[in-house]
Amino acid sequence: MSDPIYDRVALIGLGLIASSMALAMRRDGLAGEIVGTARSAETRDTARALGLCDRVVDTAEAAVRGADLVVLCTPVGAMGELAARIAPLLDPGATLSDVGSVKRAVVDALQPHLPAGVHLIPAHPLAGTEQSGPQAGFAELFRNRWCLMTPAPDIDPTALARYRRLWDAMGARTDLMDPDHHDLVLAVTSHAPHLIAYTMVGVADDLRRVTDTEVINYSAAGFRDFTRIAASDPTMWRDVFLANRDATLDILGRFTEELFALQRAIRTGDGEMLHDYFTRTRAIRRGIIEAGQDTAAPDFGRVPTVP
Repeated sequence: MSDPIYDRVALIGLGLIASSMALAMRRDGLAGEIVGTARSAETRDTARALGLCDRVVDTAEAAVRGADLVVLCTPVGAMGELAARIAPLLDPGATLSDVGSVKRAVVDALQPHLPAGVHLIPAHPLAGTEQSGPQAGFAELFRNRWCLMTPAPDIDPTALARYRRLWDAMGARTDLMDPDHHDLVLAVTSHAPHLIAYTMVGVADDLRRVTDTEVINYSAAGFRDFTRIAASDPTMWRDVFLANRDATLDILGRFTEELFALQRAIRTGDGEMLHDYFTRTRAIRRGIIEAGQDTAAPDFGRVPTVP
């Protein structure tokens, strides 16, 4: 059991990330007290029944009182209004953070409301599943996953070191990044792939020559994993695409150019181009495995279930 890194942590929003943070912090004694809240009374009741937090309160205002760390775990589109409500109640010396998938929009939404003496350290844990809600969390979610932080250059180094220590203790690997560069990187590694997955599943739904039963029963690994990605929370991803539209559109434009090149190679029978292209992309997969961000086990490491 570690000494607490923070005396009181307030989690605003109690979905997958917040519930996993609560479980990891409680497991290792990283917070003296964890206070949580959510917009939905049903979500608050579920969190209470699960014992996720030491206290679950009804409002964000009640949650942040006396907290030395406040983490916004809501959709990005809600953060500006939320910051305006809680800002007058934040204690000097407290750290305000978030777990949103975009960072420039978060900085722009939170910075105008930041009281003097409060440290803004936006963060993005690159961890998750297609599940959502307080019941979806588990303490090992962040193990060996990156948490990218995008503080201003003049951030207090002691506050930053303390917050990094929390994420390190929850099993994550931390790094610092400029907000705009973060959004470009994530457009490549997360946002555009999600949009492509949504599109592919939508195409299958519209392709009436393939019946619903055939799509479900005969899904090969590629389509099946598209459906896993496309099952992600729709509100969160709506906000991600609207908040990171420029970088996402840039990457989608590049994707379209690559797709046209592959279409041309298939149409003209250019097997050499296809083989060279697939060889290069295969090397990226090997690099992800070597970096410890996935397993080389067959079927993406999942154990088949027997009906």
